[in-house]
Amino acid sequence: MTLSEQLLTISMVILGTMLTRFLPFLLFPAGRSTPRYIQYLGKVLPSAVFGLLVIYCLRNINIFTGGHGVPEALSILLVVALQLWKRQMLLSIAGGTVCYMLLVQFLF
Repeated sequence: MTLSEQLLTISMVILGTMLTRFLPFLLFPAGRSTPRYIQYLGKVLPSAVFGLLVIYCLRNINIFTGGHGVPEALSILLVVALQLWKRQMLLSIAGGTVCYMLLVQFLF
């Protein structure tokens, strides 16, 4: 990259970062109430992202090869149990990921 391309790239990264950091505060100032559709999105998007993550992780599972989907099934059960117990998405995702990695590395 030339110097001008490097400066342009750095400038675009800075602009993108500043825009994503400050735009919500400009669109939704502290004195006004949050619009209903934003509140709705705040309620449904975490579950939608979780669902997409499950679909993405299970899309290539073949129950006729390898561990027959056993590590995946056990990890899903752990995720469900953690979510019902603690209700913390990050803990559920991390627990399921660690469980799956340990099962695949040491048992299957």
